[in-house]
Amino acid sequence: MPRAASGMLHRMTAAKRTSATSPGSGAPAPRPQAGIRSVERAIELLQALNRQPVSTIDDLYRRTAIPKATIARLLRTFEAKGLVAQSVRFGAYYLAAGVSSLNCGYVHGPRIIEVAAPLCDELTREIKWPTTLALFDVDAMVVRYSTIPQSPLSLLHSSINLRRSMVGRALGRAYLAFCSPEEREVILSVVRQSGREEDRLAHAPQELDRILELTRMRGYALRDPEYSKQSCTMAIPVRQGDATVATLGLTWFSSVLTPEQAVERYLERLRTTADRISAILNGSTDR
Repeated sequence: MPRAASGMLHRMTAAKRTSATSPGSGAPAPRPQAGIRSVERAIELLQALNRQPVSTIDDLYRRTAIPKATIARLLRTFEAKGLVAQSVRFGAYYLAAGVSSLNCGYVHGPRIIEVAAPLCDELTREIKWPTTLALFDVDAMVVRYSTIPQSPLSLLHSSINLRRSMVGRALGRAYLAFCSPEEREVILSVVRQSGREEDRLAHAPQELDRILELTRMRGYALRDPEYSKQSCTMAIPVRQGDATVATLGLTWFSSVLTPEQAVERYLERLRTTADRISAILNGSTDR
């Protein structure tokens, strides 16, 4: 190609590139195809800090796989912004009061959470143990509200947005046992593809059917004890009309109560709370 033609082609290509990205050209700049990794890591680290009262850098590394040097830099940044504080003991970190500024403007959410939250709070004030509201999402139950912050009796700092197995956890078993057979079969077909260890029971249909039948007979589900030796959870369905729309769980220390004792003491109170939530959702009563 002649040198003049080559130079003209180069200038035309450069001009086209400039006009495509210029703010004044009227054409939007191409959107990035991936997120900003540094921001993603900051969010992941804040979520990990939110899981328990205090965390060391080693704890955070195990839960996030973020390099320790990056964790240390992010923690210093959070501390400077008032989001995190450092404990004198063991050099551990915990969320500081400034983190509340990140959610003070958030007011949206499904109506069931708006309805259930004050009733769950009321139950925890009465019995002290934390309660949890979970909603179904694709192949798991997701914790959407928890009274852990109001409870003096909890192993976790927060459980919000934790995903709970449909077949191994009480919150999931309560949903599967009381949803329609058609919905249950569709859910299980998805769960069987998850590959998660907690979902292995989905591949043992006879054993799972036995557990779900026992759950329906009792009216409540229990967590598989192998997932925690320190605590136990029972859960019941929350219904709107004929449909199961959520599950409500109660967790206690295994060293304090056996499942039988917890059921005897708290099942009826848990049912009363679920019934009140359902009544409001169905429009038959006010709060």
